[in-house]
Amino acid sequence: MKKSLLLIAALALQSGCTKDNKAPVAAAQAPATPAKVELGDFGLDLSAGNPDIKAGDDFFAHASGKWYDSFEIPPDRSSYGPFHKLNDLSEERVKTLIEKAAAAKPAAGTPEQKVGDYFASFMDEAGIEAKGLGPLEADLARIQAAQSQRDIATLFGRPGIMSTFGIGISPDLKNPSRYSIDIAQSGLGLPDRDYYLKDDAKLKEHRAKYLAYIEQMLTLGGVKDGANKARGIVQFETALAKVQWPLEKRRDAEANYNPRSKDELLKYAPGFDWQAFFDASDIGTRQEFVLGPITAIRDTAKLVGDTSVQTLKDYLTFHLLRTNATFLPKRFDEANFAFYGQQLRGQPQQRERWKRGVALTGDAVGELVGQVYVKEYFPPESKAKMEILVGNLRAALKDRLADLSWMSDETRKRAEEKLGTFVAKIGYPDKWKDYSALEVRRDDLVGNVRRAAIWDWDRNVARLDQPVDRDEWFMNVTDINAYYNPLNNEIVFPAAILQPPFFDPAADDAVNYGGIGAVIGHEIGHGFDDQGRKFAPDGSLRDWWTKADADAFGAKTKVLVEQYSSFDALPGLKVNGATSLGENIGDLGGLNMAYEAYHNTLQGKPAPVIDGLSGDQRFFLSWAQVWRTKIRDEALRAQVLSDPHAPPYFRVNGAVRNMDEWYAAFDVQPGDKLFLPPEQRVKIW
Repeated sequence: MKKSLLLIAALALQSGCTKDNKAPVAAAQAPATPAKVELGDFGLDLSAGNPDIKAGDDFFAHASGKWYDSFEIPPDRSSYGPFHKLNDLSEERVKTLIEKAAAAKPAAGTPEQKVGDYFASFMDEAGIEAKGLGPLEADLARIQAAQSQRDIATLFGRPGIMSTFGIGISPDLKNPSRYSIDIAQSGLGLPDRDYYLKDDAKLKEHRAKYLAYIEQMLTLGGVKDGANKARGIVQFETALAKVQWPLEKRRDAEANYNPRSKDELLKYAPGFDWQAFFDASDIGTRQEFVLGPITAIRDTAKLVGDTSVQTLKDYLTFHLLRTNATFLPKRFDEANFAFYGQQLRGQPQQRERWKRGVALTGDAVGELVGQVYVKEYFPPESKAKMEILVGNLRAALKDRLADLSWMSDETRKRAEEKLGTFVAKIGYPDKWKDYSALEVRRDDLVGNVRRAAIWDWDRNVARLDQPVDRDEWFMNVTDINAYYNPLNNEIVFPAAILQPPFFDPAADDAVNYGGIGAVIGHEIGHGFDDQGRKFAPDGSLRDWWTKADADAFGAKTKVLVEQYSSFDALPGLKVNGATSLGENIGDLGGLNMAYEAYHNTLQGKPAPVIDGLSGDQRFFLSWAQVWRTKIRDEALRAQVLSDPHAPPYFRVNGAVRNMDEWYAAFDVQPGDKLFLPPEQRVKIW
């Protein structure tokens, strides 16, 4: 229903482990029982690279150029790389688990029944076609019956209805032992505000197609005068985009922490019936809130108040159809994909229905699926070896903190304290969510989606006055991802990411440290990036830096912003170094930590040469191959304009060119395209 606004930094990865800074420096390579390496002879795909391209000119191509030139993105994808390949594997496994559960004819209320019936309700195309718009009739009628701004605010607060305000419940940024109710900007149908506002030929085309798409959806929904209504909706959303904060400003934790009492909110942001909104969200008696983009919230309230009820009803009708299009008859689903898949992301074909059903089931009851998944696919030895890797990465950062020339002893001591309290979660939660109150019906897809959203929102509301649940996970174990959560000062790595090419217990150490090691380091690094560094060891948003150290840090990150902002993603479109700064700090810091941790495992001995490659070369090639990804132009545009991660190509080249060890490993010299003079190389952590 409402998404949590918890500040989480995600790479596409996660982890878990011990709190002790000192960890064994045991090699993570050799398993107790010899096992076959999954990629090549030692964990790298040596057929993927293009040796004709110098590493110093384009390290991405040097490591993966032949693969890139010959690989064709599947027609049902807008991009493809290791994350997507593992996602395919995860989907296949989950499908098998779901089908097995369904075939067993489980008793009502059991996890197997809920998982099987949720999936089956999406796969019942004939039933969906027969029902038509019936599952939405009650909500459509409520929208049409609205007569006042109060009615609109009530609708905004209902589950499954679009709103111009996001609302979530998460640990309070400055007191993470308690939950807060967070309010943010929301309400756009295009990926981000720039899609409405930038004077760019391609974005103008997207806007024109969006207008046509709105009209199409309204017409399919039986709404008369769709063309005029579509224009009114676009005008409203454009005005909404103008008052919203850009992505780089929404990353600023301090700027987005604005606690207000209800009375203060009503005075600050008049024009919107906040009480009706809160009543509909079951938090009508609450008196304290945390506002995110504060001026956007104020100006949105005024905009809604100044907009006709009829335009707002049109807006709500369209978004009800849009957000449920996947669950409606094929004509709605196909129209939705034609715009969001083909037009905005350049994806030629819709994904197979069963794959979408697996993803939908994971979104709703992911931890029910996860309980079965880890029994089948996550061996205990993988968790044990990950714990060694995590411990070694933490020890490496502790050593690096001790050697930082730009940091004072006062701040260094606090940084070491924060590192010492890091919590790592590996594989799966110690405590699973309780879905017993969630009803799932085999013949009610829209109802299942709505009830799952209500169940999740009710679960969050019920714990508002309870201690914060520090065992909770914010990703499923089947996700190919990971994250850092500053409020718990934790790094989290789901089971499904802990596979080749990221991690192979039988692979060469250099490969594992360049892959999952750098990923672990990336997530640890988020605790010390431009936003994570603002959180104290206890998880609270509290400045623990001296001004001189903060200024020194800012000077270094300014150079990193400039470096990435010089990269051309597409003609006329550069990477946004400010928006992607946190992820770029994570990449650079993580790669440095992983490199040092790898060398610590050698214990002063030279690394073996394998297939003519030194240990350092294998380490950096592993990093590059983890990020080898091919992406369609429109998906690339969407990523640059609406995602805090730099595109994978620039993540590879942008990080290595700041590491002296990479220059030495590949004999990179002045004149090479990626060469940076030593004084221009950014060294932070």
